Amino acid sequence: MNTPANTLTFSAVEPNAGLWRALEKPRADVIAEIAASGLKGRGGAGFPTSVKWNLAAAAYSEHKFIVCNADEGEPGTFKDRLILSEHGELVIEGMTIAAHAIGANHGIIYLRGEYAYLRGRLEAILARRREQHRGHSPHRSMDDEAIRARRHEHNLLGKNILGNSGFNFDIEIRMGSGAYVCGEETALIESLEGQRGEPRNRPPFPVDTGYMGHPTVVNNVETLAWATCVMARGAEWFKSIGTERSPGPKIFSVSGDCARPGVYEFPMGITLVELLKEVGAEDAKAVQVGGASGRCVPAAEFTRTLAFEDVPTGGSIIVFGRGRDMLAVARNFLEFFVEESCGQCTPCREGNAKLLEGVELLEKGRCSMAYLRELCRLGETMQLASKCGLGQSSPNAFLSIVEKFKDELMGRTAHGAALS
Repeated sequence: MNTPANTLTFSAVEPNAGLWRALEKPRADVIAEIAASGLKGRGGAGFPTSVKWNLAAAAYSEHKFIVCNADEGEPGTFKDRLILSEHGELVIEGMTIAAHAIGANHGIIYLRGEYAYLRGRLEAILARRREQHRGHSPHRSMDDEAIRARRHEHNLLGKNILGNSGFNFDIEIRMGSGAYVCGEETALIESLEGQRGEPRNRPPFPVDTGYMGHPTVVNNVETLAWATCVMARGAEWFKSIGTERSPGPKIFSVSGDCARPGVYEFPMGITLVELLKEVGAEDAKAVQVGGASGRCVPAAEFTRTLAFEDVPTGGSIIVFGRGRDMLAVARNFLEFFVEESCGQCTPCREGNAKLLEGVELLEKGRCSMAYLRELCRLGETMQLASKCGLGQSSPNAFLSIVEKFKDELMGRTAHGAALS
């Protein structure tokens, strides 16, 4: 890993400064600050964080929930693992800020089954934050001695957090079981309720009817960590980084054919050329942006930017060198989706299997151009008709590889060898 965790912005943020600042504000002002920052979900969808928080805040219910989606299952993504292991306090602080903003009293970390080794570390953080601490507000605006004295001893989780009467919030950890589809927020909620992990029909949306029927905000690990940073440093700081429509820094997981794979922090809007230079992959053939469900970008388009308005990503960057067979890449991703489809809706269940059959025909040199066009139309139908993000995005890699590397795919002999 070439980017040490202590070089990320997260290391420079004063612990609990964001929470102190948030609790000095009315809930509406906290959400307004998140809105002003332009923070969008870092899981890949790019939905404005403040909109989720605002809708959940407006919903009426005795119970509300904050769920941290730590089910990092996208192939090529491992940044959340680093954030949780090195900056778990920041994520939990972000959950507490979100709880204050929407009026939640319970939080859940849905931790990927393969990350079970992180559970003890996170449980220790939770226990430490429930204890009484001696401290003071890091904000000089807290001149009121009475308030300062009341907060001299405080707890960061549990009842009356930081001396705020009535702000009761605690967090538990639940383990996932390795199903890719549970990265989708409604499938995750089904799993939390003890059901088979399958996406729900929407509406209603989780912010209105989520976990056990109560308003629920589901945010990605990285999103919650950046929310803490926004509250600690202010919306203007966050907006000063990145692009106008994609503000802020972003954490990337870089793997594949590069000299320096690892976890990196770059501003949103960085071009692929710039990123590949940093990781030692200037001669790459293509880059898969966004993991298996993302899109394949060829070398001719490396001047494109990693931003929600151009090439969006949850953070996975897989580099393919000059010697890579792009048809083998497409097969690898489709085999993954055939295995991981929950089977609930026909477009996803049957569509991924048909696309994989098409790849096998291409490998044998037996796929006509007309049939390849039919497969592409099937992929486009899946994008429109599948029930959840898994089925809607699973054809992306196949379609982009067909579009950008058609000559390589079609130039096969009957024995599967690529024609030169």
